[in-house]
Amino acid sequence: MDVDPFWTLIEACRQQALSQDDRLEWLRGELAQRSPAEIVEFQVCLNQVTADAFTWDLVAAAERIFGGWCSDDGFCYFGLWMVGLGREAFERAVADPDALARTPEVRRLVGLPRSEWGGAWPGWESLDYVALEAHELVAGESGDCGDAFYDAVKARASSDAEPRHPAGERWDVRDEEEASRKLPRLSSAFPLAIGT
Repeated sequence: MDVDPFWTLIEACRQQALSQDDRLEWLRGELAQRSPAEIVEFQVCLNQVTADAFTWDLVAAAERIFGGWCSDDGFCYFGLWMVGLGREAFERAVADPDALARTPEVRRLVGLPRSEWGGAWPGWESLDYVALEAHELVAGESGDCGDAFYDAVKARASSDAEPRHPAGERWDVRDEEEASRKLPRLSSAFPLAIGT
């Protein structure tokens, strides 16, 4: 599966339901109708596109949305959530992280305390496991086949599929002057508390 069919599947998934759980159920079912090799390719594409989003500017955008800090795992789940926004929004955000401020999913969060984000939380950890779950359904196994699945993914991935460090230059989103220059819309939409 190359990147175009991957995004076609993600776009079709977006059309199914608003709930991430419902979308995952649909996606798992769609993947389970494919060959094990195609399911592995889906995961390879997912890993590659999320690696494309592993930049210091997007880390800063996530940190701004989350109030000034985002863990490594939190950013991983944020990148998966960005995939769920669809190809156009994802690619726009990779090119210009401040463009996230224009997405309906982010606009819904503006002004709300994080405690009220609920199902709108900008993270989608479960997307990272849906191909494994579909692979287990197709293979008729569970549990131990995860190693074989991830070995197959690793064998198919390019050597630079999962960078160890974000691309670009690191900067501090808590520096209001720099944040206002690099992420003007997100900085305005998600002001940081004094002393953050």
